[in-house]
Amino acid sequence: MRSTLTLSARSPVAALVAAGLLATGPALAQAVKTVPTSAGPVEVSRFADGLERPWGIDFLPDGRALVTEKPGRLRIMARDGSLSPPLAGTPKVFNQGQGGLMDVAADPDFARNRTVYLAYAEPGENGTAGTALGRGTLGDRGIEDFQVIFRQSPKVDGGNHFGTRIAFAPDGHIFLTLGERYKFDPAQKRDNTLGKVVRLNRDGSLPNDNPFAGEGKTAGAIWSYGHRNIEAAAIDPRSGSLWIGEMGPLGGDELNRPEAGRNYGWPVVSWGKHYDGRDIPDPPTRKDFADAAIHWTPVISPSGMVFYTGGLFRDWQGSALLGSLSARGLVRVAIDESSAKEVERIPLDARIRDVAQGPDGALYVITDAADGVVLRLTPAK
Repeated sequence: MRSTLTLSARSPVAALVAAGLLATGPALAQAVKTVPTSAGPVEVSRFADGLERPWGIDFLPDGRALVTEKPGRLRIMARDGSLSPPLAGTPKVFNQGQGGLMDVAADPDFARNRTVYLAYAEPGENGTAGTALGRGTLGDRGIEDFQVIFRQSPKVDGGNHFGTRIAFAPDGHIFLTLGERYKFDPAQKRDNTLGKVVRLNRDGSLPNDNPFAGEGKTAGAIWSYGHRNIEAAAIDPRSGSLWIGEMGPLGGDELNRPEAGRNYGWPVVSWGKHYDGRDIPDPPTRKDFADAAIHWTPVISPSGMVFYTGGLFRDWQGSALLGSLSARGLVRVAIDESSAKEVERIPLDARIRDVAQGPDGALYVITDAADGVVLRLTPAK
């Protein structure tokens, strides 16, 4: 789960297998390739397959993982890579364009409460849709007592830019990232939650110390605004800070550390251009907007993100690893408090939708494809 479990770098592989934390069996034996990295050669193995447009992955305390499929299915991936049938109790989704069942996150106290959070595109009236966040209990037959705890407002037409990622802050709050639904200007206004990061209590109520708590219910949910389409988010375990990967237009993807109440400029400023080639002023032209820690042109299309804390890749400890749709792999970023620098790209020859660290210290990535798979990254033997 997102409060990542780690094992000592000195733990022998045999001990991990004995504990049931390393998968064994035919799925693991299907090596795709070995790729060179700063941590040495890495073996990329096909761990699970048979997934249709997988979107999110999160590990449970027992070493199994929850995996979403964009058409609306949630599955459990066992420790040997086998997949359960679709779980009952998931919400109806708006499976059009970029919408569908997206992120999944186990509650930090899952071992006690078995609560699972799902973020998804929720259908509205007259063909509209918006991002929603709900939670339920993982039971014997699936998700039980599922309830929506937050809805993006307003619901609008179109199938683009839903976001969305879930991240749990160390103080127990939830960050939810929301795309601006390809509507541009609403990202600059606080009377809606398009193009925003919102901060919630775990039951969906609003924290009293949110930056705009005195401006009404909608604004009271907002943590930061002026965003475009955020499909990557993770908490730095050293500082407790939220980091997000945000898709730009024609160029100008961004890595940001959203601060309370700050405006990140979209669509007034951007490091990219409009798709028709029209220029957009660069962020430094407006000192009232917060600038990105990193920006990418050509784009990487960030999707999914994790801070690595495991023992298998010592050279990567503390780094952020972002899934990349356009660069077809992982982008490793070194982060020091508020500054960041790209240091490496790990080629995987596939559009990577999400990345997670398993309890064994391996990295698990899901591919954005109609016949999507889960890949497992470990040091080559």
